[in-house]
Amino acid sequence: MIRGHMCRFRTLLRLLGICSIICTSQMEGQEAVHDAISGIYDVTSYDAKGDGATLSTKAIQAAIDAAAAQGGGEVLFPPGSFLTGTLYLKNHVRLRVAQGAKVLGSTNLDDYPVNYCKYPSRSDHYTVRALIWGEGLEDVGITGAGIIDGQGIHFRDNKGTPEQVAENSRPFEAEGRYPLHEIYLNRPYLIRLISCRNVVVENVTLRNSAMWMQHYLDCDFLTLRGLNVFNHVCSNNDMIDIDGCRNVVVSDCVGDTDDDALTLKSTGARATEHVVITNCILRSHCNAIKAGTESAGGFRDIAISNCVIQRSQAEGRLAGRTEGLAGIALEIVDGGTLERVSISNIVMEGTTAPIFMRLGNRARPPKPSYPKPPVGAFRDVTISNVIATGASKTGCALAGLPGHPIENVTLSNISISFAGGGSVEEAAVQVPEQEEKYPESTMFGILPAYGFYFRHVRGLRLNNVELRYETPEARPAIVAEDVDGFHMETLESRIDTSASSQIVLRDVRDALLTGCVAGSTNAFVVLEGICTGIRLLHNDLSRARNPYILTPSSPPDGVVSAFNVLPNMEPIN
Repeated sequence: MIRGHMCRFRTLLRLLGICSIICTSQMEGQEAVHDAISGIYDVTSYDAKGDGATLSTKAIQAAIDAAAAQGGGEVLFPPGSFLTGTLYLKNHVRLRVAQGAKVLGSTNLDDYPVNYCKYPSRSDHYTVRALIWGEGLEDVGITGAGIIDGQGIHFRDNKGTPEQVAENSRPFEAEGRYPLHEIYLNRPYLIRLISCRNVVVENVTLRNSAMWMQHYLDCDFLTLRGLNVFNHVCSNNDMIDIDGCRNVVVSDCVGDTDDDALTLKSTGARATEHVVITNCILRSHCNAIKAGTESAGGFRDIAISNCVIQRSQAEGRLAGRTEGLAGIALEIVDGGTLERVSISNIVMEGTTAPIFMRLGNRARPPKPSYPKPPVGAFRDVTISNVIATGASKTGCALAGLPGHPIENVTLSNISISFAGGGSVEEAAVQVPEQEEKYPESTMFGILPAYGFYFRHVRGLRLNNVELRYETPEARPAIVAEDVDGFHMETLESRIDTSASSQIVLRDVRDALLTGCVAGSTNAFVVLEGICTGIRLLHNDLSRARNPYILTPSSPPDGVVSAFNVLPNMEPIN
Protein backbone atom coordinates (compact mmCIF):
# COMPACT_ATOMS: atom_id res chain seq x y z
CA MET A 1 0.00 0.00 0.00
CA ILE A 2 2.74 2.40 1.01
CA ARG A 3 4.77 1.30 -2.03
CA GLY A 4 1.84 2.22 -4.32
CA HIS A 5 1.51 5.68 -2.79
CA MET A 6 5.25 6.30 -3.26
CA CYS A 7 5.07 5.36 -6.93
CA ARG A 8 2.14 7.68 -7.51
CA PHE A 9 4.02 10.46 -5.62
CA ARG A 10 7.13 10.06 -7.79
CA THR A 11 4.96 10.12 -10.89
CA LEU A 12 3.37 13.37 -9.69
CA LEU A 13 6.78 14.93 -9.08
CA ARG A 14 7.91 14.03 -12.58
CA LEU A 15 4.75 15.58 -14.01
CA LEU A 16 5.33 18.75 -11.98
CA GLY A 17 8.92 18.90 -13.24
CA ILE A 18 7.77 18.59 -16.83
CA CYS A 19 5.19 21.33 -16.28
CA SER A 20 7.86 23.50 -14.72
CA ILE A 21 10.13 23.07 -17.72
CA ILE A 22 7.24 23.82 -20.10
CA CYS A 23 6.24 26.92 -18.11
CA THR A 24 9.83 28.18 -17.93
CA SER A 25 10.27 27.67 -21.65
CA GLN A 26 7.01 29.50 -22.34
CA MET A 27 8.05 32.37 -20.06
CA GLU A 28 11.43 32.69 -21.79
CA GLY A 29 9.69 32.64 -25.15
CA GLN A 30 7.21 35.26 -24.00
CA GLU A 31 10.08 37.41 -22.72
CA ALA A 32 11.83 37.16 -26.08
CA VAL A 33 8.58 38.01 -27.86
CA HIS A 34 8.10 40.94 -25.47
CA ASP A 35 11.63 42.23 -26.23
CA ALA A 36 10.96 42.02 -29.95
CA ILE A 37 7.63 43.83 -29.64
CA SER A 38 8.84 46.59 -27.33
CA GLY A 39 12.24 46.96 -28.99
CA ILE A 40 13.87 47.14 -25.55
CA TYR A 41 16.43 44.51 -24.57
CA ASP A 42 17.25 44.72 -20.87
CA VAL A 43 20.78 43.37 -20.31
CA THR A 44 19.72 41.79 -17.01
CA SER A 45 17.30 39.57 -18.95
CA TYR A 46 20.39 38.09 -20.59
CA ASP A 47 22.08 37.45 -17.22
CA ALA A 48 24.18 40.62 -16.97
CA LYS A 49 24.94 41.37 -13.33
CA GLY A 50 24.71 44.90 -11.99
CA ASP A 51 26.99 44.23 -9.03
CA GLY A 52 30.06 46.03 -10.42
CA ALA A 53 32.21 42.91 -10.00
CA THR A 54 30.89 40.19 -12.33
CA LEU A 55 32.24 40.42 -15.87
CA SER A 56 29.12 40.57 -18.05
CA THR A 57 30.59 41.03 -21.53
CA LYS A 58 28.95 37.91 -23.02
CA ALA A 59 25.56 38.67 -21.50
CA ILE A 60 25.53 42.26 -22.72
CA GLN A 61 26.71 41.21 -26.16
CA ALA A 62 23.90 38.64 -26.25
CA ALA A 63 21.39 41.46 -25.70
CA ILE A 64 22.99 43.48 -28.51
CA ASP A 65 22.94 40.49 -30.84
CA ALA A 66 19.32 39.72 -29.97
CA ALA A 67 18.28 43.27 -30.80
CA ALA A 68 20.18 43.14 -34.09
CA ALA A 69 18.58 39.81 -34.98
CA GLN A 70 15.14 41.44 -34.73
CA GLY A 71 16.15 44.31 -37.01
CA GLY A 72 17.30 46.64 -34.25
CA GLY A 73 16.26 48.03 -30.91
CA GLU A 74 17.41 49.56 -27.67
CA VAL A 75 19.74 47.71 -25.30
CA LEU A 76 18.95 48.93 -21.81
CA PHE A 77 21.30 49.14 -18.84
CA PRO A 78 18.97 49.56 -15.83
CA PRO A 79 20.23 51.00 -12.50
CA GLY A 80 23.29 49.08 -11.34
CA SER A 81 26.99 48.79 -12.20
CA PHE A 82 27.83 46.52 -15.15
CA LEU A 83 31.44 45.41 -15.68
CA THR A 84 32.34 44.60 -19.27
CA GLY A 85 35.07 44.25 -21.85
CA THR A 86 34.72 45.18 -25.52
CA LEU A 87 31.14 45.45 -26.78
CA TYR A 88 30.43 45.33 -30.51
CA LEU A 89 27.57 47.49 -31.68
CA LYS A 90 25.35 46.18 -34.48
CA ASN A 91 23.18 47.82 -37.14
CA HIS A 92 20.12 49.71 -35.86
CA VAL A 93 21.04 49.15 -32.20
CA ARG A 94 21.38 51.84 -29.55
CA LEU A 95 22.69 51.43 -26.05
CA ARG A 96 20.71 53.26 -23.36
CA VAL A 97 22.38 53.77 -20.02
CA ALA A 98 19.55 54.66 -17.65
CA GLN A 99 19.72 57.13 -14.77
CA GLY A 100 21.48 55.32 -11.93
CA ALA A 101 23.26 52.88 -14.27
CA LYS A 102 27.01 52.59 -14.75
CA VAL A 103 28.86 50.74 -17.47
CA LEU A 104 32.34 49.97 -16.13
CA GLY A 105 35.25 49.05 -18.38
CA SER A 106 37.14 45.95 -17.36
CA THR A 107 40.58 46.51 -15.83
CA ASN A 108 42.00 43.45 -17.63
CA LEU A 109 43.58 44.16 -21.02
CA ASP A 110 42.70 40.65 -22.23
CA ASP A 111 39.03 41.67 -22.17
CA TYR A 112 39.70 44.10 -25.04
CA PRO A 113 40.44 42.13 -28.25
CA VAL A 114 42.65 43.61 -30.94
CA ASN A 115 40.58 45.24 -33.72
CA TYR A 116 42.24 46.89 -36.68
CA CYS A 117 39.89 49.08 -38.67
CA LYS A 118 39.45 48.53 -42.40
CA TYR A 119 39.65 52.24 -43.16
CA PRO A 120 43.35 53.14 -43.76
CA SER A 121 44.30 55.52 -40.99
CA ARG A 122 47.26 56.44 -38.84
CA SER A 123 45.06 56.13 -35.77
CA ASP A 124 45.75 52.38 -35.65
CA HIS A 125 49.28 53.36 -34.68
CA TYR A 126 47.94 54.64 -31.36
CA THR A 127 45.79 51.79 -30.13
CA VAL A 128 43.62 49.02 -31.55
CA ARG A 129 41.30 48.38 -28.61
CA ALA A 130 38.09 49.98 -27.36
CA LEU A 131 35.34 49.43 -24.81
CA ILE A 132 32.54 50.13 -27.32
CA TRP A 133 33.40 49.29 -30.93
CA GLY A 134 31.55 49.50 -34.23
CA GLU A 135 32.59 49.55 -37.89
CA GLY A 136 30.59 49.85 -41.08
CA LEU A 137 27.31 50.23 -39.21
CA GLU A 138 24.16 52.26 -39.78
CA ASP A 139 21.75 53.87 -37.33
CA VAL A 140 23.59 53.28 -34.06
CA GLY A 141 23.98 55.27 -30.89
CA ILE A 142 24.51 55.60 -27.17
CA THR A 143 22.02 57.53 -25.05
CA GLY A 144 20.73 57.91 -21.52
CA ALA A 145 21.40 59.80 -18.31
CA GLY A 146 23.77 57.22 -16.83
CA ILE A 147 27.56 56.90 -16.73
CA ILE A 148 30.13 55.03 -18.81
CA ASP A 149 33.41 54.79 -16.89
CA GLY A 150 36.45 53.28 -18.58
CA GLN A 151 38.40 52.88 -15.32
CA GLY A 152 41.37 53.90 -17.42
CA ILE A 153 43.76 54.57 -14.56
CA HIS A 154 44.47 50.83 -14.50
CA PHE A 155 46.07 51.15 -17.96
CA ARG A 156 48.24 54.21 -17.36
CA ASP A 157 51.34 53.93 -19.61
CA ASN A 158 50.38 50.35 -20.47
CA LYS A 159 51.88 48.80 -23.59
CA GLY A 160 51.04 45.22 -22.70
CA THR A 161 53.37 42.45 -21.57
CA PRO A 162 56.10 41.22 -23.96
CA GLU A 163 54.21 37.92 -24.25
CA GLN A 164 50.99 39.68 -25.28
CA VAL A 165 52.82 41.83 -27.79
CA ALA A 166 54.66 38.90 -29.40
CA GLU A 167 51.57 36.69 -29.62
CA ASN A 168 49.20 39.36 -30.90
CA SER A 169 51.59 40.87 -33.46
CA ARG A 170 51.90 37.82 -35.71
CA PRO A 171 48.53 37.98 -37.53
CA PHE A 172 48.79 41.69 -38.32
CA GLU A 173 52.25 42.25 -39.77
CA ALA A 174 51.05 41.85 -43.36
CA GLU A 175 49.14 44.36 -45.52
CA GLY A 176 51.04 47.37 -44.22
CA ARG A 177 49.35 47.27 -40.81
CA TYR A 178 51.09 48.32 -37.67
CA PRO A 179 52.21 45.21 -35.73
CA LEU A 180 51.43 45.47 -32.06
CA HIS A 181 55.05 45.96 -31.11
CA GLU A 182 54.79 49.27 -32.97
CA ILE A 183 51.50 50.31 -31.38
CA TYR A 184 52.19 53.49 -29.49
CA LEU A 185 49.84 52.81 -26.59
CA ASN A 186 48.19 49.53 -25.71
CA ARG A 187 45.21 51.14 -23.99
CA PRO A 188 41.54 51.06 -25.03
CA TYR A 189 39.46 53.97 -26.24
CA LEU A 190 36.13 54.29 -24.48
CA ILE A 191 34.16 54.63 -27.74
CA ARG A 192 35.48 53.92 -31.23
CA LEU A 193 33.13 53.99 -34.24
CA ILE A 194 34.54 53.64 -37.75
CA SER A 195 32.83 54.17 -41.12
CA CYS A 196 29.38 54.36 -39.51
CA ARG A 197 26.37 56.31 -40.76
CA ASN A 198 23.63 57.99 -38.73
CA VAL A 199 25.27 57.97 -35.31
CA VAL A 200 23.75 59.63 -32.23
CA VAL A 201 25.53 59.87 -28.87
CA GLU A 202 23.70 62.05 -26.39
CA ASN A 203 23.16 62.92 -22.72
CA VAL A 204 25.49 60.28 -21.26
CA THR A 205 28.26 61.04 -18.77
CA LEU A 206 31.65 59.71 -19.88
CA ARG A 207 34.50 59.18 -17.42
CA ASN A 208 38.08 57.96 -17.17
CA SER A 209 39.06 56.56 -20.54
CA ALA A 210 42.45 54.91 -20.86
CA MET A 211 42.94 56.73 -24.18
CA TRP A 212 40.87 59.23 -26.15
CA MET A 213 37.37 59.26 -24.74
CA GLN A 214 35.63 59.07 -28.13
CA HIS A 215 37.06 58.41 -31.57
CA TYR A 216 34.73 58.77 -34.56
CA LEU A 217 36.58 57.83 -37.74
CA ASP A 218 35.21 58.18 -41.28
CA CYS A 219 31.62 58.52 -40.02
CA ASP A 220 28.78 60.29 -41.84
CA PHE A 221 25.85 62.09 -40.17
CA LEU A 222 27.21 62.15 -36.64
CA THR A 223 25.36 63.91 -33.80
CA LEU A 224 26.94 64.42 -30.37
CA ARG A 225 24.67 66.24 -27.95
CA GLY A 226 24.51 66.97 -24.22
CA LEU A 227 27.61 64.95 -23.26
CA ASN A 228 29.37 65.43 -19.92
CA VAL A 229 33.02 64.34 -20.14
CA PHE A 230 35.74 64.18 -17.48
CA ASN A 231 39.00 62.55 -18.59
CA HIS A 232 42.06 62.92 -16.37
CA VAL A 233 43.49 59.46 -15.63
CA CYS A 234 46.00 58.84 -18.46
CA SER A 235 47.98 60.74 -21.06
CA ASN A 236 46.19 61.17 -24.40
CA ASN A 237 42.95 61.83 -22.50
CA ASP A 238 41.10 63.77 -25.22
CA MET A 239 37.41 64.64 -24.92
CA ILE A 240 36.14 64.09 -28.48
CA ASP A 241 38.10 63.20 -31.62
CA ILE A 242 36.24 63.64 -34.90
CA ASP A 243 38.44 62.13 -37.59
CA GLY A 244 37.70 62.24 -41.30
CA CYS A 245 33.95 62.57 -40.64
CA ARG A 246 31.26 64.41 -42.58
CA ASN A 247 27.96 66.09 -41.65
CA VAL A 248 28.69 66.44 -37.95
CA VAL A 249 26.80 68.37 -35.26
CA VAL A 250 28.26 68.77 -31.77
CA SER A 251 26.22 70.78 -29.29
CA ASP A 252 25.56 71.42 -25.61
CA CYS A 253 28.55 69.42 -24.35
CA VAL A 254 30.68 70.03 -21.25
CA GLY A 255 34.18 68.61 -21.06
CA ASP A 256 37.21 68.74 -18.78
CA THR A 257 40.20 66.82 -20.11
CA ASP A 258 43.90 66.39 -19.51
CA ASP A 259 44.67 66.39 -23.24
CA ASP A 260 42.87 68.17 -26.08
CA ALA A 261 39.16 68.79 -25.66
CA LEU A 262 37.13 69.23 -28.85
CA THR A 263 39.46 67.84 -31.51
CA LEU A 264 39.11 67.57 -35.28
CA LYS A 265 41.54 65.19 -36.96
CA SER A 266 42.14 63.68 -40.37
CA THR A 267 44.39 60.64 -39.93
CA GLY A 268 43.36 59.16 -43.29
CA ALA A 269 42.68 60.38 -46.81
CA ARG A 270 39.20 61.82 -46.16
CA ALA A 271 38.57 65.33 -44.92
CA THR A 272 36.72 66.29 -41.80
CA GLU A 273 34.05 68.51 -43.33
CA HIS A 274 30.58 70.00 -42.92
CA VAL A 275 30.90 70.34 -39.15
CA VAL A 276 28.89 72.54 -36.75
CA ILE A 277 30.03 72.89 -33.13
CA THR A 278 28.05 75.09 -30.76
CA ASN A 279 27.06 75.80 -27.16
CA CYS A 280 29.88 73.93 -25.44
CA ILE A 281 31.92 74.51 -22.26
CA LEU A 282 35.49 73.26 -22.64
CA ARG A 283 38.29 72.88 -20.10
CA SER A 284 41.65 71.37 -20.94
CA HIS A 285 45.30 71.24 -19.91
CA CYS A 286 46.11 71.25 -23.63
CA ASN A 287 44.03 72.71 -26.48
CA ALA A 288 40.33 73.49 -26.05
CA ILE A 289 39.29 73.71 -29.73
CA LYS A 290 41.70 72.10 -32.15
CA ALA A 291 41.92 71.08 -35.80
CA GLY A 292 45.02 68.85 -36.09
CA THR A 293 47.53 67.55 -35.40
CA GLU A 294 47.00 64.87 -38.06
CA SER A 295 45.75 66.54 -41.22
CA ALA A 296 46.20 64.15 -44.16
CA GLY A 297 42.67 64.62 -45.52
CA GLY A 298 42.30 68.20 -44.32
CA PHE A 299 39.42 70.21 -42.87
CA ARG A 300 36.78 72.22 -44.67
CA ASP A 301 33.43 73.91 -44.06
CA ILE A 302 33.68 74.13 -40.28
CA ALA A 303 31.49 76.47 -38.16
CA ILE A 304 32.22 76.79 -34.42
CA SER A 305 30.29 79.20 -32.20
CA ASN A 306 29.05 80.10 -28.72
CA CYS A 307 31.63 78.28 -26.61
CA VAL A 308 33.19 79.01 -23.22
CA ILE A 309 36.79 77.97 -22.58
CA GLN A 310 38.16 77.82 -19.04
CA ARG A 311 41.06 76.38 -17.08
CA SER A 312 40.68 72.75 -16.07
CA GLN A 313 39.15 72.14 -12.67
CA ALA A 314 41.16 68.92 -12.20
CA GLU A 315 43.96 68.79 -9.66
CA GLY A 316 47.32 67.93 -11.18
CA ARG A 317 48.00 67.14 -14.83
CA LEU A 318 49.74 64.59 -17.03
CA ALA A 319 50.10 66.71 -20.18
CA GLY A 320 50.12 70.32 -21.32
CA ARG A 321 50.04 73.13 -18.80
CA THR A 322 47.90 73.88 -15.79
CA GLU A 323 46.43 76.88 -17.59
CA GLY A 324 46.05 75.00 -20.87
CA LEU A 325 47.83 75.54 -24.19
CA ALA A 326 45.79 77.14 -27.00
CA GLY A 327 42.17 78.14 -26.76
CA ILE A 328 41.81 77.83 -30.54
CA ALA A 329 44.47 75.83 -32.44
CA LEU A 330 44.29 75.30 -36.21
CA GLU A 331 47.09 73.17 -37.64
CA ILE A 332 48.03 71.69 -41.01
CA VAL A 333 51.34 69.81 -40.74
CA ASP A 334 50.80 66.41 -42.42
CA GLY A 335 49.58 67.62 -45.80
CA GLY A 336 45.91 68.28 -46.49
CA THR A 337 43.99 71.52 -46.84
CA LEU A 338 42.25 73.58 -44.17
CA GLU A 339 39.71 75.97 -45.67
CA ARG A 340 36.43 77.74 -45.00
CA VAL A 341 36.53 77.77 -41.21
CA SER A 342 34.45 80.22 -39.17
CA ILE A 343 34.83 80.55 -35.39
CA SER A 344 32.77 83.10 -33.45
CA ASN A 345 31.43 84.09 -30.04
CA ILE A 346 34.13 82.52 -27.89
CA VAL A 347 34.87 83.50 -24.28
CA MET A 348 38.14 82.33 -22.69
CA GLU A 349 39.71 82.48 -19.26
CA GLY A 350 43.28 81.27 -18.94
CA THR A 351 45.17 79.43 -21.75
CA THR A 352 48.74 80.01 -22.87
CA ALA A 353 47.72 81.41 -26.26
CA PRO A 354 44.09 82.21 -27.10
CA ILE A 355 44.70 81.79 -30.86
CA PHE A 356 47.32 79.67 -32.66
CA MET A 357 47.56 78.82 -36.37
CA ARG A 358 50.28 76.74 -37.97
CA LEU A 359 51.07 75.53 -41.49
CA GLY A 360 54.05 73.21 -41.05
CA ASN A 361 55.68 70.23 -42.71
CA ARG A 362 55.94 67.29 -40.31
CA ALA A 363 54.75 65.15 -43.25
CA ARG A 364 53.61 61.98 -41.49
CA PRO A 365 51.73 59.59 -43.84
CA PRO A 366 48.52 57.77 -42.80
CA LYS A 367 50.22 54.36 -43.13
CA PRO A 368 53.88 53.33 -42.93
CA SER A 369 53.90 52.16 -46.57
CA TYR A 370 52.48 55.44 -47.90
CA PRO A 371 54.70 58.24 -49.33
CA LYS A 372 55.22 61.40 -47.33
CA PRO A 373 52.59 64.04 -48.15
CA PRO A 374 53.54 67.41 -49.63
CA VAL A 375 53.12 70.67 -47.73
CA GLY A 376 49.42 71.33 -47.24
CA ALA A 377 47.35 74.50 -47.68
CA PHE A 378 45.72 76.78 -45.10
CA ARG A 379 43.21 79.41 -46.20
CA ASP A 380 39.91 81.25 -45.70
CA VAL A 381 39.58 81.41 -41.92
CA THR A 382 37.52 83.92 -39.92
CA ILE A 383 37.68 84.28 -36.14
CA SER A 384 35.37 86.87 -34.61
CA ASN A 385 33.88 88.03 -31.32
CA VAL A 386 36.50 86.58 -28.97
CA ILE A 387 37.04 87.79 -25.40
CA ALA A 388 40.05 86.27 -23.64
CA THR A 389 41.59 87.09 -20.28
CA GLY A 390 44.47 85.56 -18.34
CA ALA A 391 46.52 84.65 -21.42
CA SER A 392 50.17 83.90 -20.74
CA LYS A 393 53.27 85.91 -21.60
CA THR A 394 53.92 83.77 -24.71
CA GLY A 395 51.73 85.59 -27.27
CA CYS A 396 49.75 84.29 -30.27
CA ALA A 397 51.43 82.98 -33.42
CA LEU A 398 50.02 82.63 -36.93
CA ALA A 399 52.88 81.07 -38.87
CA GLY A 400 53.18 79.49 -42.29
CA LEU A 401 56.34 78.45 -44.13
CA PRO A 402 58.51 80.25 -46.69
CA GLY A 403 56.75 79.83 -50.02
CA HIS A 404 53.74 78.27 -48.30
CA PRO A 405 51.82 81.07 -46.60
CA ILE A 406 48.67 80.91 -44.55
CA GLU A 407 46.09 82.69 -46.74
CA ASN A 408 43.06 84.89 -46.19
CA VAL A 409 42.67 85.11 -42.43
CA THR A 410 40.35 87.61 -40.75
CA LEU A 411 40.42 88.43 -37.03
CA SER A 412 37.64 90.76 -35.97
CA ASN A 413 36.22 91.99 -32.67
CA ILE A 414 39.02 90.40 -30.65
CA SER A 415 39.82 91.45 -27.07
CA ILE A 416 42.74 89.73 -25.29
CA SER A 417 44.47 90.42 -21.99
CA PHE A 418 47.96 88.91 -21.64
CA ALA A 419 50.20 88.45 -18.63
CA GLY A 420 52.89 90.71 -20.07
CA GLY A 421 56.37 90.94 -18.59
CA GLY A 422 58.35 90.70 -21.85
CA SER A 423 61.87 92.15 -22.01
CA VAL A 424 63.80 94.17 -24.58
CA GLU A 425 65.86 91.06 -25.31
CA GLU A 426 62.72 89.01 -25.96
CA ALA A 427 61.46 91.72 -28.31
CA ALA A 428 64.58 91.22 -30.43
CA VAL A 429 64.46 87.41 -30.60
CA GLN A 430 64.68 85.74 -34.01
CA VAL A 431 61.98 83.08 -34.26
CA PRO A 432 63.21 79.79 -35.84
CA GLU A 433 61.14 78.22 -38.62
CA GLN A 434 60.98 74.71 -37.05
CA GLU A 435 59.30 73.35 -40.16
CA GLU A 436 59.09 69.72 -38.99
CA LYS A 437 58.39 70.27 -35.30
CA TYR A 438 55.19 69.10 -33.60
CA PRO A 439 52.79 72.08 -33.75
CA GLU A 440 51.95 73.66 -30.43
CA SER A 441 51.37 77.22 -29.23
CA THR A 442 54.61 76.97 -27.22
CA MET A 443 56.77 75.71 -30.12
CA PHE A 444 58.47 79.06 -30.78
CA GLY A 445 59.01 79.99 -27.13
CA ILE A 446 58.35 83.54 -25.97
CA LEU A 447 57.39 85.48 -29.08
CA PRO A 448 58.82 88.92 -30.01
CA ALA A 449 55.29 90.37 -29.82
CA TYR A 450 53.20 90.22 -26.68
CA GLY A 451 50.00 90.09 -28.77
CA PHE A 452 50.25 88.63 -32.28
CA TYR A 453 53.23 87.36 -34.27
CA PHE A 454 52.36 86.89 -37.97
CA ARG A 455 54.80 85.22 -40.36
CA HIS A 456 54.41 83.89 -43.91
CA VAL A 457 50.82 85.07 -44.36
CA ARG A 458 49.03 86.29 -47.50
CA GLY A 459 45.80 88.23 -47.06
CA LEU A 460 45.51 89.21 -43.39
CA ARG A 461 42.76 91.41 -41.99
CA LEU A 462 42.47 92.68 -38.41
CA ASN A 463 39.38 94.64 -37.49
CA ASN A 464 38.56 96.08 -34.07
CA VAL A 465 41.31 94.34 -32.10
CA GLU A 466 42.13 95.26 -28.48
CA LEU A 467 45.32 93.98 -26.83
CA ARG A 468 46.29 94.52 -23.18
CA TYR A 469 48.72 93.19 -20.57
CA GLU A 470 48.96 93.03 -16.78
CA THR A 471 52.66 93.69 -16.06
CA PRO A 472 55.15 96.05 -17.79
CA GLU A 473 55.91 94.92 -21.32
CA ALA A 474 58.84 95.87 -23.58
CA ARG A 475 57.67 93.99 -26.66
CA PRO A 476 55.50 95.50 -29.40
CA ALA A 477 51.87 94.48 -29.64
CA ILE A 478 52.19 93.10 -33.18
CA VAL A 479 55.03 91.81 -35.33
CA ALA A 480 54.29 90.98 -38.97
CA GLU A 481 57.02 89.29 -41.00
CA ASP A 482 56.80 88.27 -44.66
CA VAL A 483 53.16 89.27 -44.99
CA ASP A 484 51.47 90.16 -48.29
CA GLY A 485 48.28 92.18 -48.04
CA PHE A 486 47.88 93.34 -44.44
CA HIS A 487 44.76 95.37 -43.64
CA MET A 488 44.42 96.50 -40.03
CA GLU A 489 41.55 98.71 -38.95
CA THR A 490 40.85 99.96 -35.43
CA LEU A 491 43.65 98.56 -33.29
CA GLU A 492 43.85 99.58 -29.66
CA SER A 493 46.83 98.10 -27.88
CA ARG A 494 48.47 98.98 -24.64
CA ILE A 495 52.16 99.75 -25.03
CA ASP A 496 54.92 100.54 -22.57
CA THR A 497 57.29 103.48 -22.93
CA SER A 498 60.18 100.98 -22.87
CA ALA A 499 58.94 99.38 -26.09
CA SER A 500 60.63 100.60 -29.27
CA SER A 501 57.35 100.56 -31.18
CA GLN A 502 53.75 99.45 -31.09
CA ILE A 503 53.96 97.52 -34.37
CA VAL A 504 56.89 96.02 -36.30
CA LEU A 505 56.52 95.34 -40.03
CA ARG A 506 59.35 93.28 -41.51
CA ASP A 507 59.33 92.48 -45.22
CA VAL A 508 55.67 93.40 -45.49
CA ARG A 509 54.06 94.30 -48.78
CA ASP A 510 50.79 96.12 -49.44
CA ALA A 511 49.63 97.09 -45.94
CA LEU A 512 46.89 99.49 -44.85
CA LEU A 513 46.77 100.61 -41.21
CA THR A 514 43.77 102.80 -40.50
CA GLY A 515 41.64 103.88 -37.55
CA CYS A 516 44.30 102.80 -35.05
CA VAL A 517 45.30 104.51 -31.80
CA ALA A 518 48.98 104.81 -30.92
CA GLY A 519 50.26 104.48 -27.39
CA SER A 520 52.96 106.50 -25.63
CA THR A 521 55.99 104.95 -27.25
CA ASN A 522 58.87 105.84 -29.52
CA ALA A 523 57.12 104.92 -32.77
CA PHE A 524 53.75 103.64 -33.86
CA VAL A 525 55.36 101.49 -36.58
CA VAL A 526 58.93 100.38 -37.25
CA LEU A 527 59.57 99.13 -40.79
CA GLU A 528 62.40 96.63 -41.23
CA GLY A 529 63.70 94.68 -44.18
CA ILE A 530 62.07 95.61 -47.47
CA CYS A 531 58.59 97.02 -46.89
CA THR A 532 56.61 98.38 -49.83
CA GLY A 533 53.11 99.76 -50.32
CA ILE A 534 52.66 100.67 -46.63
CA ARG A 535 49.84 103.17 -46.01
CA LEU A 536 49.12 104.86 -42.67
CA LEU A 537 45.77 106.62 -43.04
CA HIS A 538 43.35 108.18 -40.55
CA ASN A 539 45.13 107.03 -37.37
CA ASP A 540 45.46 108.79 -34.02
CA LEU A 541 49.24 108.91 -33.61
CA SER A 542 49.28 111.87 -31.24
CA ARG A 543 50.91 109.99 -28.34
CA ALA A 544 53.71 108.36 -30.34
CA ARG A 545 56.94 110.32 -30.67
CA ASN A 546 57.24 109.17 -34.28
CA PRO A 547 54.49 108.00 -36.65
CA TYR A 548 56.92 105.51 -38.16
CA ILE A 549 60.62 104.73 -38.32
CA LEU A 550 62.39 103.36 -41.38
CA THR A 551 65.41 101.13 -40.88
CA PRO A 552 68.23 101.56 -43.46
CA SER A 553 67.15 98.54 -45.51
CA SER A 554 63.59 99.75 -45.99
CA PRO A 555 63.00 101.95 -49.08
CA PRO A 556 62.05 105.54 -48.17
CA ASP A 557 59.26 105.63 -50.74
CA GLY A 558 57.66 102.47 -49.32
CA VAL A 559 55.41 104.41 -46.91
CA VAL A 560 52.53 106.83 -47.43
CA SER A 561 51.32 108.60 -44.27
CA ALA A 562 48.31 110.89 -44.56
CA PHE A 563 45.27 112.18 -42.66
CA ASN A 564 46.72 111.08 -39.32
CA VAL A 565 46.59 112.96 -36.02
CA LEU A 566 50.24 113.63 -35.20
CA PRO A 567 52.03 114.85 -32.04
CA ASN A 568 51.66 118.60 -31.40
CA MET A 569 49.18 118.90 -34.25
CA GLU A 570 46.77 121.82 -34.06
CA PRO A 571 43.24 120.61 -33.24
CA ILE A 572 40.84 120.70 -36.19
CA ASN A 573 37.86 123.03 -35.68
